Amino acid sequence: MSDTTRGSVVVTQSAPSPAPASGTTRPPGRPSLWRQTTAQRASRGLVTILVATALLFLVSLLLQPESLGRSSLQGMLPFAAVLAVVALGQTLVVQQAGIDLSVPGTVSLSVIIVTHYPAGDNGKLLPAVLLAYVAALAAGLLNGLVVSRLGMSAIVTSLGTNALLYAAVLGVSGGSPVTTTDTLHSLVTGRFLGLPYAVYIAIVLVAVTGFAMKRTVPGRRFEAVGDNPEAAGLAGLRVRRHQLAAYVWASLLYGTAGILLAGIVTTPGAFQGDTLLLPSVAAVVLGGTSLLGGKGSPVASAIAALFLSQLDQFVLTLGVSAATNNIVQALALAAGVAVYTVNWAAVRGWFRRVPAPRTQQ
Repeated sequence: MSDTTRGSVVVTQSAPSPAPASGTTRPPGRPSLWRQTTAQRASRGLVTILVATALLFLVSLLLQPESLGRSSLQGMLPFAAVLAVVALGQTLVVQQAGIDLSVPGTVSLSVIIVTHYPAGDNGKLLPAVLLAYVAALAAGLLNGLVVSRLGMSAIVTSLGTNALLYAAVLGVSGGSPVTTTDTLHSLVTGRFLGLPYAVYIAIVLVAVTGFAMKRTVPGRRFEAVGDNPEAAGLAGLRVRRHQLAAYVWASLLYGTAGILLAGIVTTPGAFQGDTLLLPSVAAVVLGGTSLLGGKGSPVASAIAALFLSQLDQFVLTLGVSAATNNIVQALALAAGVAVYTVNWAAVRGWFRRVPAPRTQQ
């Protein structure tokens, strides 16, 4: 073997393989089953969830038309709006390759503050709302600083923050519910053109976040940091600042969702946010945002929240138990992971016979 050959071998051995498609890690003709990039998932997410939502409403109309009745829709849409706002915040965190398990605590504490502090007095509603946002801001700062500055796991950090928030919930409420103020109830459940105000609030938040993410320089930088923090840091972007901002804005959105929820439920419980964690993650995944971070679509996450809310309505109309409903949500999450992670074109090609190479005569 010549020196040139030996040198090329050394280079080949020391340099990492740029892609699995080089053929060094699997048989020729067998493409990877897990090659969808975050950009591919994000581009497919909006179309996929739109089609899935349309099909769900069609199936509901054919099999359970009462789930699309006027009263059913009027009862479902406000909660869909709340879930959309929560999913919007979870999307921001997931885009930075994190996950926020403090959703239940932040939502529940916001609910408790805007109900227990006014105690039915409409004049104290505005200070209570401001106090709820201060609590949400503190929770977001705690999560963001520990994750971005100390490098701790997002799961462990947000789980600990959630425990602290629930301690505050019990300290403020004592575990007892209080009726919400008439002003908050009217502001959230009042209707314009047949739709509750909560829906319009969710639409505005989704539109503003989507525009900022896709049409502004800070939004594109935010996605770049989530997609590849190392490369973004080498390009001069402030990676820690973007990660901190994700948790702070997400927590403020959770606080907004809690305020809306307190207006929808006239006598909310102390743990009103418990049912929002799994659906928020499922909405993000069904919307096409990778749990590994990178590009995502706030609009797709919001539509996925509508999909999950209608799926919940459809399943409950069938008369099944709440446990079965949780199983259905978990299956929807698993389906979202499979749809956006598996390279289905490669799956089809995987089972095709690879022709044997011809031997020279």
